[in-house]
Amino acid sequence: MSKPGVFSGLSARAARLPIFYGWIVVFVAFVTMGLGVNARTSFSLLFPPISDEFGWDRGTIAAAFSVGFVTSMLYVPFIGMAMDRFGPGIVIPFGAVLVSAGLALATLASQPWHLYLTLGALVVGGSVFLSYIGHGSFLAHWFERRRGLAIGIAFSGVGVGSIVLLPWLQGLIDGAGWRQACWAMAVLLLVVVAPLNFLFQRLRPQDMGLRPDGERALESSKPAPPQADGVVDRAWASTDWTLRLAMRTSRFWWLCMAFFSALVAWYSIQVHQTKYLIEIGFAPGTAAYALGLVGLCGVVGQIAIGHLSDRVGREWAWSLALAGFVLCYLLALAMKPQPAPALMYLMVAAQGLLGYGAASVYGSVPAELFQGKHYGSIFGALSVAASCGAGFGPWMTGAIFDRTGGYDLAFWLSIALCLISIACMWMAAPRKVRLVAGQVARRQRRQVSRR
Repeated sequence: MSKPGVFSGLSARAARLPIFYGWIVVFVAFVTMGLGVNARTSFSLLFPPISDEFGWDRGTIAAAFSVGFVTSMLYVPFIGMAMDRFGPGIVIPFGAVLVSAGLALATLASQPWHLYLTLGALVVGGSVFLSYIGHGSFLAHWFERRRGLAIGIAFSGVGVGSIVLLPWLQGLIDGAGWRQACWAMAVLLLVVVAPLNFLFQRLRPQDMGLRPDGERALESSKPAPPQADGVVDRAWASTDWTLRLAMRTSRFWWLCMAFFSALVAWYSIQVHQTKYLIEIGFAPGTAAYALGLVGLCGVVGQIAIGHLSDRVGREWAWSLALAGFVLCYLLALAMKPQPAPALMYLMVAAQGLLGYGAASVYGSVPAELFQGKHYGSIFGALSVAASCGAGFGPWMTGAIFDRTGGYDLAFWLSIALCLISIACMWMAAPRKVRLVAGQVARRQRRQVSRR
């Protein structure tokens, strides 16, 4: 007799919820990423005043970011497991508390190791709960037909946040000091991010009596027509995937390689771009402006490529995004003998409008291959590969520069890795498990035209 009670309880609860609740989830994710990821980015703004106050060398202070990055990699496998068990309403506020504590405690720092613990392990490391990895562990559950678009909008919060938040923080640092800026950011995370996520974020729409894309879970008992849901391989799609089972498949490892290669290329150019542009003849202000413009273009790129992936398929969208990075590197090489502003702006456009769109596909494909009760753990494991690429890329590029005296070889290697990433995504072949909404619609139109 307990089942009917639960059934009717879900019906009543779902009836009180707006059908657009999934977009509320996206909005909260947009705000959270705008604040949470840029709390980590603010390290670059805090760097100069901390250096001026304490007189520590740059390597000593910068090591805090490296400590945070290593710590974040240790957090990643546990984020997915915690998300599966407790849900984002608990996990993301926990991350917000970690970052807030790190920012507040950093104001008491008097030794380098204090920074490593606060701005490093707690802020940079803890921000992974609020970033692409934390949100990628559950956002995909809320949408199917418009999954790429929804994730692209949520992830674009990082770019919007950088435009709004970082100038505000810089103004606080200039006017009141870096400690007051840390306190302001800590309070903002506690009063906005923590309660918003606790109140509104849930792991799956089914937990609230809804279905993906804002449908009522119990609004119709009529079964969908064969393959109208886009499922191509029903045996694969019906598997109760665990991390151990996923790791026995070639698709899991193709995705690992696709993500690793892509993130090497992404972060190699992101970290070294400003220095490279200055060295080939651009003014420091122009080089810094170009980096900011990439983030602005990335807002458009993530939404546009995400929407495109819902229409033409994840493999094609991923290929277009990685082709953007290829073009970015080719333009960077072409600027070396002739640093023309037009080439620089084309490089920025290729990087932001196309390359950054890979983030929306990164958040969509794993759910289409391995969705289920243990998806968070599987996504966390895949994110370890991505994080390794993000860490390896800048180091590889710097090491090659130190050995050869230039970036040419590193840039060509990144181009090769972009092509490898494209090939790996096609080998993972999400289209052979589930078609996206646009592909389903085209197939249905062809079937009708044949009758």
